[in-house]
Amino acid sequence: MTTPTASQSREAAAVSSPQLVQSLGLFSSTTIVVGSMIGSGVFIVDADIARTTDSPALLLAAWVVTGIMTMICALSYGELAAMMPKAGGQYVYLRESLGPLCGFLYGWTLFLVIQTGTIAAVAVGFGKFLGVFFPSISSTHWLWHIAHVPAVRVGPMILGNMEIGVSTANLVGIVVVFLLAFLNIFGMKIGAMIQNVFTSAKGLSLAALVVLGFTVGRNPVAWAANFGPGLSALWRNASWGSLHPVQVGIGGPSILVNMAIVLAVVQVGSLFSADAWNNITFTAGEVRNPKRNIPLSLILGTGFVLTVYFLVSVAYMLVLPLHGDPHGATVLARGVQYAAEDRVGTATLEQIFGGIGASLMAAAILISTFGCANGMTMAGARVYYAMSRDGLFFKSVGKLHPKYKTPVAGLIVQAVWTAVLCISGSYGQLLDYIIFAVLLFYILTLLGLFVLRVKRPDVVRPYKALGYPVLPAVYIAMAGWICIVLLRYKPQYTWPGLIIVLLGIPVYIFWSQRSKNVSSDGLIQSEINN
Repeated sequence: MTTPTASQSREAAAVSSPQLVQSLGLFSSTTIVVGSMIGSGVFIVDADIARTTDSPALLLAAWVVTGIMTMICALSYGELAAMMPKAGGQYVYLRESLGPLCGFLYGWTLFLVIQTGTIAAVAVGFGKFLGVFFPSISSTHWLWHIAHVPAVRVGPMILGNMEIGVSTANLVGIVVVFLLAFLNIFGMKIGAMIQNVFTSAKGLSLAALVVLGFTVGRNPVAWAANFGPGLSALWRNASWGSLHPVQVGIGGPSILVNMAIVLAVVQVGSLFSADAWNNITFTAGEVRNPKRNIPLSLILGTGFVLTVYFLVSVAYMLVLPLHGDPHGATVLARGVQYAAEDRVGTATLEQIFGGIGASLMAAAILISTFGCANGMTMAGARVYYAMSRDGLFFKSVGKLHPKYKTPVAGLIVQAVWTAVLCISGSYGQLLDYIIFAVLLFYILTLLGLFVLRVKRPDVVRPYKALGYPVLPAVYIAMAGWICIVLLRYKPQYTWPGLIIVLLGIPVYIFWSQRSKNVSSDGLIQSEINN
């Protein structure tokens, strides 16, 4: 009798075990792209961008740069998605192009910080905005306060300075995390239905914000301050000779930099607010006709969100002046730069509707954050599923529910770690630290596109990256420039992210060695049985 090899045994087990069901159409795939991208960032980050650039034109230029980079990346990912329509998405692309270690480091960072940290931040944000309607829900209303971790300076970083425990706000966040994990157990159709409803609602909310800003909210004071006669005010501080102060690191000196550098610095906010579009690639194993629908959903979804983000920023400046007084007594006086707690969206609606504006924006953000958390919950578990199938994560995570065909263990593990981040209060710092790593993995994935064109020239490519090789090269150059600038001027956003990624190397060695041992044991047992 012929003895099966370990790989043949795994393949046979895979065939006999439950398989992912292709149930997502183009609309559902697109809502995953849109819903995962739109969280609460678009309502907040314009304040920091406005303070740093001090220019209406450069505020809009920041979003143009983000739009160009994100669209190029999405167009390039379309080729990889059509070529390898498998669960795990970007993890699979990196594994196949640059090797299993690179793929694992992405999956490791995704689980440790990128996906879970974002879900935690969005879910706790949901709790905070729910507090607008129920004042007892607050980040300062502690049910179980464990400790305050003091701030500790380590080189360019400030670690700690956070509260550990359960407040009413993060309790709501934890409930949302486990509720969405539970709902997504019952099949992709349930998760997609939630995503479709909430994404449609948040899309309408943003569209309403744009329409209001361009019509009834348009303010002559804001127009004069931001656009002025003949659009002269728009270009204030936006010439190549204009210099902008940027603080180096935390507590470091302020250095005057030119327009190219300041636009790279502010991408920390705008790029991260427009991130998570790649989540649809994680669910590729459950998309109908993935070779067509995933590239289309990437193009349609990112195109819609980036257009809306730009128009929302214009709407803000039609309602509020960019410049303002941090001690201003009114919303108009504080402007975009000094909107209370950086909540520019709230300030805009307050200027239009008065006191009820805060409640309207809170409702919009509740819809937005819930939909965002659902999309990321649904997608993230598919990456850990793919990693487990490669022997690089807990074995149970690579199994599907026999009835619902969903990665139950992956959803649960993700929810548990996300809840830990909620209680620890560390998710905010972790997300600050990881933007450099996110850019680095995008660069590596696009380099992988070039590698696969050489390594596998004959593989069928139902869709080829638009503008290849020029556009992917342009993205790599732009993202590389941003990484260099961040290394120089914002080290607190770079070195910690690299450390988190590199910590995955010994973990990879452990998992890969464990996988080899398990495979060897299985082969020996098979030989004994035969």
